[in-house]
Amino acid sequence: MTPQDDDLYRGRYGNGAPVGALSRWSDVLSTQLAHRSVRAYLPDPVPETTITTLVAAAQSASTSGNLQLWSVVAVRDPDRRARLAEIAGGQQHMVEAPLLLVWLADLYRARRVTEDLAAATEGADYLESALVAVVDAALAAQNAALAAESLGLGTVFIGALRNDPLAVAAELALPRHVFPVFGLLVGHPDPARPTEVKPRLAQRAVLHHERYEPDEVSEEVLRYERLIADFYTGAGLPPSWTRRVANRFGSVAGLRGRDKLRDAFRRQGFELR
Repeated sequence: MTPQDDDLYRGRYGNGAPVGALSRWSDVLSTQLAHRSVRAYLPDPVPETTITTLVAAAQSASTSGNLQLWSVVAVRDPDRRARLAEIAGGQQHMVEAPLLLVWLADLYRARRVTEDLAAATEGADYLESALVAVVDAALAAQNAALAAESLGLGTVFIGALRNDPLAVAAELALPRHVFPVFGLLVGHPDPARPTEVKPRLAQRAVLHHERYEPDEVSEEVLRYERLIADFYTGAGLPPSWTRRVANRFGSVAGLRGRDKLRDAFRRQGFELR
């Protein structure tokens, strides 16, 4: 491990970095710990060959039972990206970035296969099937993001597509039984507008041994509140992480339209029984 790797590790946790934990290291770990959300992009396109490489990485992710219940739509058309950006609350980086990958929970393909071999597809109508498809999509997308960053590209996930998933489905001509879970922007970061690694909660807040240990959480949240305040202030954002969490979960308004997701899933053909 080099001093630069140690800096990456401590940059992720600040003073809360576990001491003496770095007994082994790899290039993959360097890429993972250097991850940052990039929201400023150059207009340079992402080649088709790179897209196929990212999808190959995505398809190398684990998938429950090898069912492969996900798909992805590559959106490069600037007008379509602009319309999707409006759905996502007018995020300018969605207009700037040359590539938006929209990750889909896809039961359409599995249902077609099942219909060819059986008279019914009732197993696809349960929450478990939708959950497996969402998990599959998330695992695949994270593999693609890591692959993109290993190639020197920047990424940021766009969960705000769920503000109006039916509008996204219409824009992308999604059939029933396919649901847009989130987007992933990919492009060349603008060096004139760099972003920093965002600190995370100390491991004591998220790593439990044998049983959940709630007593560790409150103390670490307070420590993290102080640590993240500097990052948010430097980014021109409100400095409180706890207030950010409370704003999201304290009222239905904080969900920004996503309180209607169950209905949207059902209108896309997911019964969620």
